Parts: sequence; C-alpha cells; structure tokens
Amino acid sequence: MRNKLRLRRGDNVIVLTGKYRGVKGRILKVFPKDEKVIVENVNFIKKTTRARQNQPGQIIEKEAPIHVSNVMLWNDKLKEVSKPVIKIVGNSRVRVCKKTGDELN
Repeated sequence: MRNKLRLRRGDNVIVLTGKYRGVKGRILKVFPKDEKVIVENVNFIKKTTRARQNQPGQIIEKEAPIHVSNVMLWNDKLKEVSKPVIKIVGNSRVRVCKKTGDELN
C-alpha cells in the first residue's frame, strides 16, 4: 500500500539528499504512482534527440524525477522545512502547514 503524496505542483521544496542537497525549487510535475516529483532546476540529465526533417539532432538538458523522500516542503515564512498535514475544516479537507497552521494552496 502506497502512502498518499502530500506535495502538489507549485509547492516550494528543498532537496534533502544527493548532488543537489540544499537547493530550493518549485515542483513542476508530480508522479503519484512512482512517488516521484520533478523540481525546477534540480537533477539535470542530458538527453539526445534524433534529427527530424526540420531540425538537427541535439543534446538537451532537462530535469529528471527525484524521489519524494528526498524533498521536503519549504516554508518561506519560517525559513525552514515543514510537513503538510490534512485538516478537516467544515465539510472540506485542507492542506495545512504543521508548524504554523497556515493553509497551503
């Protein structure tokens, strides 16, 4: 059984381990089944593209997915990491910062 991802596209996160440790970035894409996210300007790989009719072959750099356990939500207000928690407000579920209690978009 998989854990539910508490991170969403657009969240600001910080990388905890690896080559890009300590780098802050915004989540561009989330892959819930693989438990991976793509973070802006983190984990670059080089990918070759084949020549097409109207463009030559080239080597491009792009962001690769990184495992969710290697990133954590960054709280700009506190300037430190925090966990997102689900709270029930009325009839709706809301993501809330665990340390401050502020709502996350």
